[in-house]
Amino acid sequence: MAVVGILGGRFDPPHLGHLALARAAVKHFAIDALHVTVVADAAHKPSEAPASDRLELARLTFTELGAIVELEPHRYTVDALEAYGYDDPIFLLGADELAAFSTWKEPERVLELVRLGVAARPGYEPPLTSSRVELFELEPHAISSSELRRRVREGEPLDGLVVPAVADYIEAHSLYVRG
Repeated sequence: MAVVGILGGRFDPPHLGHLALARAAVKHFAIDALHVTVVADAAHKPSEAPASDRLELARLTFTELGAIVELEPHRYTVDALEAYGYDDPIFLLGADELAAFSTWKEPERVLELVRLGVAARPGYEPPLTSSRVELFELEPHAISSSELRRRVREGEPLDGLVVPAVADYIEAHSLYVRG
């Protein structure tokens, strides 16, 4: 049976931390098919860039992994998982997101539908322990999408923080120049 990994988010914009998480997870879990889902209209906070631009930025970021990158119309993870009916996939997230997992819509149902693959720094102790949660090590990346948006607004370079094609796309389409 093929191992399916799912990495979802707003990706506003995607950065090298997201890519490092995906690379590490593909290796750790021997993922055969990586699905990157760009949430069109996330329930927890609004996005600055239009969904179509965020989708293209994600395609540019994850292309090296052969990922299937799609726009996700569902606002909540549980609704998306119910709609797609994957067979025991691994839903990838960072340790910071796991800390907020109990606030998600129907977290118990999410755990019935997927195993959680949690990227954690060495020595991290998860707030949630379950046979459906597996940690994999990832060295921390001091990058955030909000920091990238701030850098663009202030005219600072994105070198070494995003793949070059993403920096070029952001500049060419004047994304994130206003807050």
